Amino acid sequence: MESIRNSNNASIVLDVINAIHENSAYLSEIDGATGDGDHGINMNKGFLLARDRIPTDASFSEALRIVGRTLVMDIGGSMGPIYGTMFSRLSKTLKNEEEITKELFLHALESATEGLMELAGAKIGDKTLIDTLYPAKEAFKKSIEEDKNFKQCLEELAIGATSGKDNTRNLVAKIGRAARLGERSKGYLDAGATSCFIILKQMSESMQNQL
Repeated sequence: MESIRNSNNASIVLDVINAIHENSAYLSEIDGATGDGDHGINMNKGFLLARDRIPTDASFSEALRIVGRTLVMDIGGSMGPIYGTMFSRLSKTLKNEEEITKELFLHALESATEGLMELAGAKIGDKTLIDTLYPAKEAFKKSIEEDKNFKQCLEELAIGATSGKDNTRNLVAKIGRAARLGERSKGYLDAGATSCFIILKQMSESMQNQL
């Protein structure tokens, strides 16, 4: 059975943190088109703070938990609770498992998606990170149903995240500061959808390296 070990695998999460750090200026640039222009700054602050708290020998699920707790407790704003919920939901699903299979990871993705939709009241088409996470999760789920291996499922996860993120250019914002712009928000990428894409793409790549 194909699986990824949970123990001593914080490197997956540390890779994600580094990806956010490297793209922080880009995220703020995107956010500046329809929002306050501070999304990258806030993401970078929260993720780097979490990085300092993650032991190098931590498990994958423990590293996810630390990121989630740090974002909720120390960052706040809108980004803190949203990404805090996402990472906490992923962690809770995986925390008691020694080996992470593709089926278990799908369960974690479904839990994270449900938690975010409940928290933010967002749905597909509202021009939020849900427009990245949901199609990524669905692409991963479809790959499992087609009996693809774990690596192929992770590749499809990244493809789904990419198409979801890109599609936010075509949407009118319904939630958040960008919603104030109405139709003028169309034609721009959503910053949250873009940061979610960076997270999922890097997580996919790092998990593939563990297979």
